[in-house]
Amino acid sequence: MTTRPSTTTLWRPTGPKELDVVRELDWRAWPPRLPEQPIFYPVLDEDYAIKIARDWNVKHDGAGFVTRFEVESDFLSRYPVQQAGGRTILELWVPAEELDEFNTHIVGRIEVVHEFR
Repeated sequence: MTTRPSTTTLWRPTGPKELDVVRELDWRAWPPRLPEQPIFYPVLDEDYAIKIARDWNVKHDGAGFVTRFEVESDFLSRYPVQQAGGRTILELWVPAEELDEFNTHIVGRIEVVHEFR
């Protein structure tokens, strides 16, 4: 009997272009960062992800989405939680060059849980 690894739920606010690429990757991986994006930052609080998608992505991209996904907890322990503001504004900062490895530790599929236009 195989034991499923312990996972951590993460959220990612995203715009329509990034979401299109996630769809092309069969909802199982995040696309490589652009040159001006040195880190990939999933967040640990759904409300924080909603705020970014609704208030930033809609303004800049015409639509914002909140995705939810699971990542192996043991793997995530290498990334200290970053407090980017208030108590619930918590992120993980994954260097762009580590994103391919990060993607291999996603368990299941990335799913859209909120949409704003």
